[in-house]
Amino acid sequence: MSAQSASGATDYSQVALRDVTLRDGLQLTGKVLDVEVRVALARTLLAAGVPELEIGSMARPDLVPPMAGTLDIVAQLTPDELDRCWVWVATPRHVEKAAAAGVRNFQYCLSVSDAHNKANIGRSAEDSVAAMPRAVAAAKEAGGRIQLCLATAFTCPFDGPVDPDRVRGIVADPRTADADDVVLADTLGQAHPDQVRDLFATVGAGERRLVFHGHDTWGMGVANSLAAADGGARLVDGALGGLGGCPFAPGASGNTASEDLLFATRPGFLTPAVLADLVRAGERLLAELGEQSRSKAAQGARSKAQAFDWVIAGD
Repeated sequence: MSAQSASGATDYSQVALRDVTLRDGLQLTGKVLDVEVRVALARTLLAAGVPELEIGSMARPDLVPPMAGTLDIVAQLTPDELDRCWVWVATPRHVEKAAAAGVRNFQYCLSVSDAHNKANIGRSAEDSVAAMPRAVAAAKEAGGRIQLCLATAFTCPFDGPVDPDRVRGIVADPRTADADDVVLADTLGQAHPDQVRDLFATVGAGERRLVFHGHDTWGMGVANSLAAADGGARLVDGALGGLGGCPFAPGASGNTASEDLLFATRPGFLTPAVLADLVRAGERLLAELGEQSRSKAAQGARSKAQAFDWVIAGD
């Protein structure tokens, strides 16, 4: 579906949210949440109308402890729920193992910069690209979808600015051509809107859906997400309360807050009551984790401006 209105401007209400609280949101926290708590949160988000979720990762639990139990979450969700859920993978073996457990949507992630890919995944970017056809084959054999997710698409914590041509080269590589979606990640939250808009507009993904994964380190999370939509993105990532970051990327702070993205884009399912339910869900989660909310919309929803419909009344 096009996100362009009749006037040619971007219709942001047609840009979907993928909530990544249960993967990228949790992976930097020091507490491993019970599987039942994570399943309940997934169902709260799905029931609210959030179209897609990230629910976990196949990363080794000894390296990323909060991701332990991802396949236990998968086991508790229904096939219809799993149709809207994604799991992070980095190798063909990850895809095979996740598929055997019932996963059907796989986010195959590699970093554009070799330094970060080696820190995050333990191999060069070329090695990850070379392995992708086997990952795609495993996903398709399971009847699933697979995304090419490019971390450090703008800057690398070790090497600095990333050449956009390197991003475009990986997207154009025949070995990545069969991905269903292309995800470009501002892993450090250092990109600015013009930069994001330009890369999305020129990345050359063809018919593949474009997705933006942004962080709010420099306060540009929502602005960059809207700029990505201007450049052609149809899905943007966020986490409740702006929770999260990459454990292998020094300087990466929280994700763009889901509450802020929803308030900015106003998708059809969003009402003041739905936003209030999501704000409450984020508050409960952050209290359990001992984390502070970074969401401006959540803060606004708790303001004293009672004449504004989006302010939560009565709590």
